Amino acid sequence: MKFHARNQQRGAWLTLLIASLLLLTSLTRAQTNYALKPPQIPGIPQEPSNNSYPNPEYARLLAYSLYFYEAERSGKLPADNRVSCDGQDVGLDLKWGKGYELANQTQYLRDMVKWGTDWLINASSNTSNTSSNISNAIDQYLYVMIGDIDSDLNYWGPDTNIPTSRPSLKVNSSAHGTDVSGETAAAMAASSLLFRNQFNDSEYANTLLTYAKSLYSFAEQTPFTLYQNSVPQVKSAYASSNFFDELVWGALWLYRATNDTSYLDKAVNYFNTNSLSGSKKVFNWDEKSGACYVLFAQLFQQSGQDSSRWKSETERYLDGVVKQTSGCTLTNGGLYWCDGDSNSASLNPSLDAAFLCLIYAPIASSSDKAQTYVTFALSQIDYVLGKNPMNTPYVVGVHPNSPQNPHHAGAHGGTDVSNLNNPPQTQHVLYGALVGGPDKNDRFSDSRSDYAQTEVALDYNAPFQSLMAYQMINSRSDPYYVNVPP
Repeated sequence: MKFHARNQQRGAWLTLLIASLLLLTSLTRAQTNYALKPPQIPGIPQEPSNNSYPNPEYARLLAYSLYFYEAERSGKLPADNRVSCDGQDVGLDLKWGKGYELANQTQYLRDMVKWGTDWLINASSNTSNTSSNISNAIDQYLYVMIGDIDSDLNYWGPDTNIPTSRPSLKVNSSAHGTDVSGETAAAMAASSLLFRNQFNDSEYANTLLTYAKSLYSFAEQTPFTLYQNSVPQVKSAYASSNFFDELVWGALWLYRATNDTSYLDKAVNYFNTNSLSGSKKVFNWDEKSGACYVLFAQLFQQSGQDSSRWKSETERYLDGVVKQTSGCTLTNGGLYWCDGDSNSASLNPSLDAAFLCLIYAPIASSSDKAQTYVTFALSQIDYVLGKNPMNTPYVVGVHPNSPQNPHHAGAHGGTDVSNLNNPPQTQHVLYGALVGGPDKNDRFSDSRSDYAQTEVALDYNAPFQSLMAYQMINSRSDPYYVNVPP
């Protein structure tokens, strides 16, 4: 059994991760003793007896976030998986890669990413084919979801006991999915950079790149099709809004991984002919336009080409974020809020925006702009870690004020879908999971039945993971904010 959280069954969370690599007047940063004593889990930094960690609390946050991904694994688990199968554990240069090194998390990062990419390899095209003929397979396919949404939502309990059938749903040459195929190609290409440059594993990197190329060719098959039109079962929860952003996104990552300018030409062509300029849309698992601007700017600048068009596009987008001129606002407590996108899982748009700001800041057109982007990003990190009206770090298991009731069947330990408060207390601590977050009035109920606020998911943790790596390098302050009595 794995702890279960719904996710988009796409490569989005993996790509996002790799790309990084009540207000109270006496609100101050906590001292270390406000945090919980770390559990005795392999790889979770304990209280240091020396200066082994430059910032032990950020080291733990980074470690906890990786641990959460192990809790989300399914299938035959390896012997060294730190979350036992019954859940009873304890109750490219990689950007910011130094953060993982400082926290002694590099091997855990490798294992976590490889678990995801192995899943994607097994889910796409016939793995009995050799690398030379994968792209020529008669019927290319990509499995995009396992299970039935309605049946899953009517079940609460361990994954091993799901009483209904678990259909495997795919797109193929006759039932196409341009968006999901392009996104998976991006995840494979981005991961190939990680394994080649960070982990010195050229053989696995080459395998990933082979699949990335094949999947991108598959994505370009016409007619272009939204994958929910081929797999209608996903429409109620994970419908995609467009596919041209994924075609650009996938081509950019393939260009970065191969230096083959034909991919860059494809990216520019899809961008120009499908009017992706001027977008104000929130960056998330479905919408990549804002991230494409950043990646275009990086790639053109790094290659010595004129990057002015792409930097202008990126700064228009990010200025709209930090100045709230693109339809989004700040809550009274300071959380970046976008009506519609933030109503469920409010922390995800906030941290995705913070991630883009920090990724782009080093190449901003002026130091003032760079500082504005960094300041905004840090304000969102601070909010998530406790500088908010609820005085709550929105990460499970890391602080006495952490959420106690994540919407997660395996962690809860109950089996009664009609009463999610039976038992009333969560049986297993889902360390490192970022919950959905508060409402527009900065209120958080910490109610297991309020999935909009307390659900956890792979894509929620993806930007958080990278932001903690950034802070591991750049911050020497304790991460948590608490109300300290005068």
